[in-house]
Amino acid sequence: MKHRAIGAVLFGGGALLLALAAGLVFVVKPAMAKLPYDLEASTSVAEARGATFLQITNGTIAINRADLRSTVRVSPNAKTTDELSGDLDGKAVVWQVGQTVERTDTKELINAYGAALALDRVSGAALGWNGQYLDDTGTREKVQFSGQMYKFPFGAEKKTHEIYDRDLRAVRPAQFKGTEDVKGIESYRYEQVITDEQLNLPAERVSLLLAPLAPGATSGRVVYSNTRTVWIDPVTGSFLKVREVQRKTLMPDVGAPATLLDADFSYTEDTVAASVKRAEESRRSLTMLSVYAPVGLALLGLVLLAAGLLVVRRGEGRVATDARHRVDATAEQPTVADRDAVPASADRRADGPSVPGQRPAPGEVDQR
Repeated sequence: MKHRAIGAVLFGGGALLLALAAGLVFVVKPAMAKLPYDLEASTSVAEARGATFLQITNGTIAINRADLRSTVRVSPNAKTTDELSGDLDGKAVVWQVGQTVERTDTKELINAYGAALALDRVSGAALGWNGQYLDDTGTREKVQFSGQMYKFPFGAEKKTHEIYDRDLRAVRPAQFKGTEDVKGIESYRYEQVITDEQLNLPAERVSLLLAPLAPGATSGRVVYSNTRTVWIDPVTGSFLKVREVQRKTLMPDVGAPATLLDADFSYTEDTVAASVKRAEESRRSLTMLSVYAPVGLALLGLVLLAAGLLVVRRGEGRVATDARHRVDATAEQPTVADRDAVPASADRRADGPSVPGQRPAPGEVDQR
């Protein structure tokens, strides 16, 4: 009985550990593979050496050449996220994004933008939300963000993804181009190529450029090209490194084209190192929950199951052995009738003298 109780406890413990292992894989891991509500704000910096760019200073328009620094800061908006309702409630997080581009020599601001958007917590793609906006002119503009912007899906795949381009206000495909090591992490490299697409700019903005840059022109358009390469951690979907080779050109109806932007922006080494560190920390948490902990619990559970079965079987074997021993002992022990029975030869010896008979001594009277 004792062995059965111990075996049952071991077996039950093993089953519980197996259930916990399955729970980590099928419940906890999916819950962890989502953008958290309490994500810390992050900053990424990219630099462009020897860039050509349009600079407006006190109303004066000029084309200058210098090194540029782009700083993007992403901050989760917990308050607005809590206010999400309907299909977005529990599915999305709201991020506040701001970017500045400045000259590294004079620290003069060249341009800036701000945005608010809702991201799917699993895919990282922008979702439709009535509070989203983009401000790159000084006025908030209602836009329809979509595709990937600052995050790829958890478990990114080797396939084409859609990346939103802020200048075009639309998505364009980014093709998977291979794997590459980024400071110890095997990343997926995607490339988005935009070639000479016309920007949808208000006519008055184009007119402001024509007078100083294309005298005599009465109309024109701005075409935009960008080769955007992103290196993604496939486990967390985080951006590890980004490079953008951008070009904007004013195409007047009269005169030569004028370069408005020609810059090759790349993440700085410090930004790459910080991005890799964040990805490694997230990876460790996901790997612990999806691999090490479930495997360890499953192995321990199987050991306890086997131990429980073994204890029960040994207990049953010992009970059977004891039962056989008791049966054998009972069969060999003499009964009361057997102990009282006396052999016939012993009876005959008891009736006669134990020594040969003797004649009576003289003078004795024979009593028989």
